Amino acid sequence: MDPISLGVVTATLAAVGSGMANEAGKQLYTLVGGLFGAGTRAPDRTAGLTALAPELAEAARRDPVVAARLAGLGRLAELSLPGPATLTVAQPPPPVRTFVDRQEPLRRLRREAARRHDGRPRRVLLHGPEGVGTTGLAVQFGAGEEHRFPDGRLYVDLASGPGGAPLDAEAALRTALTGLGVADPDVPPGPRERAALFARLLAGRRLLVILDHAHSAAQVGPLLAASPGVLTLVVAHRRLTGLDAETVEVAPLTRRHARELLTRAAGKEAVDRLGPALPATLSRCAGSPYALWATAAHLADGGRDPARTPVPAAPHPDDALLDGLYDGLEPDLARVYRRGALWPWHAVTAGPVAAAAGLDETTAAALLDRLVERRLLDQPEAGRYRYRPSVRRHAERTAGREDGVAGCARAVERTLQWYLRFAVAADLDALPQRWHLGAAYARATPGTYPDPGAALAALLAERGNLVQAVLAAREYGFGDMACSLAEALWTVQLKAGHHEELLPALRAAAQAADTVCPGTRMAGRLHTYLASALIETLAFDEAEREAAAALEAERRAGHLRGQATAVETLGRVRLARWAFREADELFVEAGRIADRIGPGDDGFADLPRVRALLERFRGRAQRGIALRENLPLDEAEGRLREAMRFFDATGEAYNGARARTDLAELYVLSGRREAALPLIDRALEALTRENAHQHVAYLRALRDGQASGPPEPRD
Repeated sequence: MDPISLGVVTATLAAVGSGMANEAGKQLYTLVGGLFGAGTRAPDRTAGLTALAPELAEAARRDPVVAARLAGLGRLAELSLPGPATLTVAQPPPPVRTFVDRQEPLRRLRREAARRHDGRPRRVLLHGPEGVGTTGLAVQFGAGEEHRFPDGRLYVDLASGPGGAPLDAEAALRTALTGLGVADPDVPPGPRERAALFARLLAGRRLLVILDHAHSAAQVGPLLAASPGVLTLVVAHRRLTGLDAETVEVAPLTRRHARELLTRAAGKEAVDRLGPALPATLSRCAGSPYALWATAAHLADGGRDPARTPVPAAPHPDDALLDGLYDGLEPDLARVYRRGALWPWHAVTAGPVAAAAGLDETTAAALLDRLVERRLLDQPEAGRYRYRPSVRRHAERTAGREDGVAGCARAVERTLQWYLRFAVAADLDALPQRWHLGAAYARATPGTYPDPGAALAALLAERGNLVQAVLAAREYGFGDMACSLAEALWTVQLKAGHHEELLPALRAAAQAADTVCPGTRMAGRLHTYLASALIETLAFDEAEREAAAALEAERRAGHLRGQATAVETLGRVRLARWAFREADELFVEAGRIADRIGPGDDGFADLPRVRALLERFRGRAQRGIALRENLPLDEAEGRLREAMRFFDATGEAYNGARARTDLAELYVLSGRREAALPLIDRALEALTRENAHQHVAYLRALRDGQASGPPEPRD
């Protein structure tokens, strides 16, 4: 393959762009910048990267060193493309034993599945009102037709946003890709790249795709596979205008089948006890399988017939039933039910609910399990619970009615305090070397977790709820708490990425800081965190504005350590934009600011670490300068080695491994593979222990590239 052909260069840049969500793509993006002429700036979005292919192809034709480096980066880009070698499919929920009727919809689904492929994709829209059993029907069909889909059944919940909110098309693609086994950091950054990867992974497969809780045709459009072996079931609460699919309406159960389901679920004896109240109970359930299951659980638990419970006129369809079920809950169980719904959390867990309800955690966990038994909560995984959308709306309205505005606000505040204590403890153990600002850190004691990897894993497991905690704190007027919660997310941002997911919280926290503590160190720090996330998502203009806002806040606060960090962040923006000389000048300026920190000033004890970090960044900038201007790499190598030695001496494994990665890349680009491999292996060992998966995946690709590629010429 000719490494200087325009087609190959375009393909290489496209591969780099496709991986921009992961560490490999980001590292390659910076390395590719070193192959262009001095005047070329990085595009703000990956789509603009391939437009630079003619310029790079011409440079490769003129200079064999550039051509060799480009070939090496091309091999690495191919190794780093996201996507698993073997498809791993997220399974749908298990089918229910009490499934009744639905023979006609099942017949139509089987007919579409068995239809000879004639160029038309196999797609079915199952639609019916909430609780009518559309999801159960899709799951039941899939369980009975496994022989048609040897590659499995992919289940995608399109209402898996906070509190059951619908995902937009871009987030829906992310969920589908992770459901296929793509690691979260490997999901491409843009909708076009995500859709292309989804199509590539499904090509040639015989697979059932269930798109549950669909909101609109636009939401599901990128997920509609054209592969002949794929059947897509779109499950919605209404007919979706503009969706090209076979349409199957799911109606409420008939009275006969409703009674059959209630009898199977509650037992004949419980149904017989209803006596003359049975017709009213069935009427209230209105043919909804969910309502019948919930009523059956209520009766089996010894509750009285909810149809006999006097309730006010219900403005929402399910309120009459839910009011009746709620009326039968004992006080502690009722309090857990309503206070767990005061914010649209990604999942409800025992600790925060205990804080909201004023109970101990063990009691709260037992009561949450009781609510699952009563069908008022779902339990998608051990220790995590979710409300159905209609149930959460009911629980939230009930809390407003019974606890009042002030009571709800106090419950939310206690919940947020729980999340803050949790996040601070985990963050302290995940990255103990960094400095902190929030008062919560002064009250916390390190040592909750056995090692940094376990602490990071705990933060990652709760990151969705922690993002929501920041948003809730801002909404309820707890601005200081919003700031401290966002500060505690830094380790997730630094070591694990998830920048796209964290951005709403970081933006909200920066806005809160500008309101409650403008011109302070906290405001400066949060603008710096936001700028860092924006760099990673290639929003360079916004990142530069946020870094400038951080610098202004730190200057107003008179905080030299923060000023140095803000200027360093501005340098990282320029580094990402391939403005390597400008970046180096900013890193030098950051060092001058740090040199003004004297004994007794905040940050003085941290000065050696500050200088080591700047050495690493200067090494990266000077590497780019040397590559672009065909200069010796000695100075860049020396700075990276100095940073590495410092972090090794101080036991800072994470930053030591990051400096090793930078140095290994320098050796790869200058043809010194034998020097690169031991650095890669040691960095891999350290970052695996740290649970820093996004960096580990890149290092493995970097090592594989050196093991398989031919020798490259030296400068």
